[in-house]
Amino acid sequence: MRIGIDVGGTNTDAVLLDGQLVLADTKAATTQDVTSGIVDALDALQRRRAFDPAAVTAVMVGTTHFINAIVEADRLAPTAALRLGLPATRGVPPLVDWPDPLLKAARAQPYLCHGGHEFDGRLIAPLHHDELRRAAEDMAVRGIRSVGITSVFSPVNAELEREAAATLTEVLPHLHVSLSHEIGRMGLLERENATIVNACLRELADHVCRGLTQTLREFGLTAPLYLSQNDGTLMDIDHARRYPVATFASGPTNSMRGAAFLSGLETCAVVDVGGTTSDVGIVAGGFPREATAEVSVSGVRTNFRMPDVLSVGIGGGSRIRERDGEVTVGPDSVGYRLREQALVFGGDTVTATDLAVAGGLAEVGDPAPVRSLDRRVVRAGLELMATEVAGLVERMRTSPAPLPVVLVGGGSILLPDRLPGAESVHRPDHFAVANAIGAAIAQVGGEVDRIFAVEPGRRDAVLDSAKQEATDRVVAAGAAPHSVQIVEVDEVPIAYLPGNATRIRVRAVGDLVLDTAGDR
Repeated sequence: MRIGIDVGGTNTDAVLLDGQLVLADTKAATTQDVTSGIVDALDALQRRRAFDPAAVTAVMVGTTHFINAIVEADRLAPTAALRLGLPATRGVPPLVDWPDPLLKAARAQPYLCHGGHEFDGRLIAPLHHDELRRAAEDMAVRGIRSVGITSVFSPVNAELEREAAATLTEVLPHLHVSLSHEIGRMGLLERENATIVNACLRELADHVCRGLTQTLREFGLTAPLYLSQNDGTLMDIDHARRYPVATFASGPTNSMRGAAFLSGLETCAVVDVGGTTSDVGIVAGGFPREATAEVSVSGVRTNFRMPDVLSVGIGGGSRIRERDGEVTVGPDSVGYRLREQALVFGGDTVTATDLAVAGGLAEVGDPAPVRSLDRRVVRAGLELMATEVAGLVERMRTSPAPLPVVLVGGGSILLPDRLPGAESVHRPDHFAVANAIGAAIAQVGGEVDRIFAVEPGRRDAVLDSAKQEATDRVVAAGAAPHSVQIVEVDEVPIAYLPGNATRIRVRAVGDLVLDTAGDR
């Protein structure tokens, strides 16, 4: 048996799976400390379907801890951004485009040092170890506890990043180090930003991982703990401590994977309606379509893998207002206080959930308080929500053919069984906890993304080499070798570089081998 848990802004969902069979599911209100909300969800799961914690072979958790810390500019470690690129790259120093609140929260300090490679692996400049030691000494004076190291074209040759890390930790043995070739893709500034964001979160990751582990142990769960990544795959707890940035947007990703699993549709649009927002994404081949352009996280441009998602401030807790005859929905929400403040739960705030109950779309709480709502307001609010969501689905399409739409999330009761422009609308069983199901069924993933010099007649050999490297990474992460599949291959020739330079990206996935998983 597996347990999947997804911590959202409003609800914490949990499911118990035996193979592909959903044995039980539940929702609990997300709490401010998060862990007590997880305990509440596990208690409710136990009441719905009694299970022996010792029989659980794995626990998969999707969490918003880390992206919330960046959005709120809170709980960030004092961090340095060290770039290896001199004498090049002086024109645009590290952290140049970061918002002031984030810079202050992380006490971020930039350093430029010699190093880096050309795209074909030729050295720009050797490392100056004295220069690195001086930087480390300055970090010590400033109280820096984490560093993100970025070398020019490190996805081609990562040697200098590793060497620089060894030099810095000689001076500062307890320094948390994040290396850009392990986190971001091609593109210096975006990869550097992703690495610095990861470095800011390293201390919080240690704290969160310890808290999650302790919470599960107190419940009696000793099975290995895994966290969801933003590409629909899993990482173990040690990997999560090193790469917390990989959890960003794992909630929408889990929902899309869960929606594809529950509906049986490998290609579809997924609308995940939560308590605060509605997220729309596209599933192709059972996995979320990834964003191809840079992704902005709280005003910081990054380029690590993220699902291609559009969001709108419509959810079950969205506040409903009427001004001058015009009805508005959100974007503000009562969030996890929905069960206290919505009319149907005895509160005094008109929410989107109240409109759904008043309009006959859902049976939630006590319908008596919403019977007096103006019918015009109810109709206008429900139509507005359906129109807004249908518009997002339309914007996500890349072909003229309409797509089937799968509605998931507890807030999907707000939407009708037909949407303008949709081929069909599906609301599968267990739709309300699709995110937790997506976490529970997740596989292990691995990716290769770098520039290769493809000599004439060597294309197939280079591709095979990249595929094998991706496969090896999946197996090393804990997947059964026979289950590994190549799910994506991209080739992009780079015309302005010599030597038949081609950017090749290969992604592979495989099924987790639980009996060989490491102990927490």
